[in-house]
Amino acid sequence: MPVKPHSKDLSSLFTEATKRRRNSPLKSLLKYMQADPTLLSLGAGLPHPDTFPFVSVTATVAEAGKSAVDATARRDDVSITARAPTAATEGLERFLQYGNGRGMLSYAKFAQEHTERVHSPIYDDWDVVVSAGNTDAFVKALMLFCQSGDTLIVDEWTYPAIIETVGPMNIGLAPVQMDGEGIVPAALDSLCANWSTAKGADVPRPRVAYMIPTAQNPTGATMSVQRKQAIYEIAKKHDLVIIEDDPYYYLQFGDYRPADETADPEDRYSDLPGVTGLIPSLLSMDTDGRVIRLDSFSKILAPGLRCGWITAPKYMTDKIQFHNETSVQQPAGLSQAIVSKLINESWGHEGWERHLVQIQRDYAMRRDRFVELCLKYLKGKVEFTVPSAGMFLWFRVLLNKDMQDRERAMQEVFESMIANHVLLVPGYMFSPLGATPEVLGKPFVRAAFSYASVDDFETAISRLAKALEPFTAG
Repeated sequence: MPVKPHSKDLSSLFTEATKRRRNSPLKSLLKYMQADPTLLSLGAGLPHPDTFPFVSVTATVAEAGKSAVDATARRDDVSITARAPTAATEGLERFLQYGNGRGMLSYAKFAQEHTERVHSPIYDDWDVVVSAGNTDAFVKALMLFCQSGDTLIVDEWTYPAIIETVGPMNIGLAPVQMDGEGIVPAALDSLCANWSTAKGADVPRPRVAYMIPTAQNPTGATMSVQRKQAIYEIAKKHDLVIIEDDPYYYLQFGDYRPADETADPEDRYSDLPGVTGLIPSLLSMDTDGRVIRLDSFSKILAPGLRCGWITAPKYMTDKIQFHNETSVQQPAGLSQAIVSKLINESWGHEGWERHLVQIQRDYAMRRDRFVELCLKYLKGKVEFTVPSAGMFLWFRVLLNKDMQDRERAMQEVFESMIANHVLLVPGYMFSPLGATPEVLGKPFVRAAFSYASVDDFETAISRLAKALEPFTAG
């Protein structure tokens, strides 16, 4: 077996705060308690587990690969009990106790095994550290390399929470042109190559690029493997760290499948990618250790769990662990307990992967029905690219000539949608440039097919068509 290379040391790009970040002194003592079961600790200020009122916790879940609303699906109880550890998971009292910022061992172990199975990182010193979801993970990853006065490279349309996070931190945003696959490589290369000329030698060049490579929020764009390779080569050329925020990665479902009344519904979705057919991640092609990958259970189990993980070189995940220990500590113990028991024992890797196929099937069916209705009702009113993953359609509203010259055209469009009882998100909310007159005039809105009932899709889209009618030629 070939020996994997070591990651490149990028610690010179760390902020001064990151360089000074150290392990919590109290947390550092936990290793002695974990390593020596005969050790009697009079040092730990931990509440005694006998005072915890929780004897056991049980969640009833659908069998792997079945929907929770499927009446034919078997129901299984996932139970975790205090003082009853198993070979795969800790006892409940351990999940409810203080721990270090790396997360419970069984939870982190699954994340590590899953990352190896799906992404097989190329370098040898990669590791995982828990997060309380990808928004928390983004902040931790960002603060490794960015501080007040720095600039973060982003897509020209991006996730609003990123914009709102960096603003109070006095971190600027440098948007890069996008196409149907996300960031345009030539535009990214040009931005980096011409930074000092365009901004001045006294403005620090960006060290980090943030991107959502799968089902980008808001545009729904998904990068091909060739696009990812091009982006990665540019990152190497300009010594950029990439934050790969990929919460929709497992929501890949392929091309639009037009309705066919004669086809077997099972056959219609027999070619879903599952895990083995997913587009390779940026992490999977990272030879240097310059990709910080953010994964989350929010879109594939439930967002309220606030559970995820970060993959990066260990010297980076160590710093994130230390940051966790002075902030969130780790995801809530009850959440980690249920997730760990479910994926380590009840489902295992094979069951987990069957569950992911079920999620893909559900969103593929939603996407196909939504697109079918958009083609029926919105012809001549909007343009859009059919997404191959995720939850979103990004509409360009085809404003008629009179409306193209109106300064408040898109505000009037939004007001018309509300008056017609249908809500889409105005495009300007996703702009790193803010609500400037130029941005406010951009004729974009985002539609999500993830939340509304499929039975309500036709009503919603017909209402949208009516709302757009006064402003479009269609």
